[in-house]
Amino acid sequence: MPASLRRGLFAALLGGLLLPAHAALPVGAAAPDFATEAAVGGEAFRFSLAAALKEGPVVLYFYPKAFTSGCTIEAHRFAEATEEFKRLGATVIGISNDDIATLKKFSVEACRNKFAVAADAGARVMKAYDAALRLLPGTADRISYLITPDGRIASVFASLSPDGHVEAMMKAVREWRGRQKT
Repeated sequence: MPASLRRGLFAALLGGLLLPAHAALPVGAAAPDFATEAAVGGEAFRFSLAAALKEGPVVLYFYPKAFTSGCTIEAHRFAEATEEFKRLGATVIGISNDDIATLKKFSVEACRNKFAVAADAGARVMKAYDAALRLLPGTADRISYLITPDGRIASVFASLSPDGHVEAMMKAVREWRGRQKT
């Protein structure tokens, strides 16, 4: 087998292993409840999905690692959109398997004190949401969910790129809000 063909096959195989699974929970599924340590504005607190849903829909987004380029870009974008999400009655929270000390810093520097980021020790939440990378099961895939107050998944957007997550979730929240008025 020619070397170029071997390299191509190896690259294809490796690419298939490293790419995210994007299994994600389907629209309409029950959102697994969870409570975990989180931070906003550098301050730690206990985040409860059930409590947040009593206030309105929740945009829950999984990201691989705080302070990496794509995750920082995505956090900046969610920070810029947080006020609009709030006007629509939605809470934004990001989640990764970073420790709370890292997330306290990330909540200030990347999230700009606008929204909370949660620690997923042991990757329990990402596994429950089918949001773990296939090859690195302790690392979150980049998946965003809109969860409605009745505890159901209303929208899912999965892409390893930070592009499109905020726009997809904003559109989903607006559509959900529009249906609530009718």
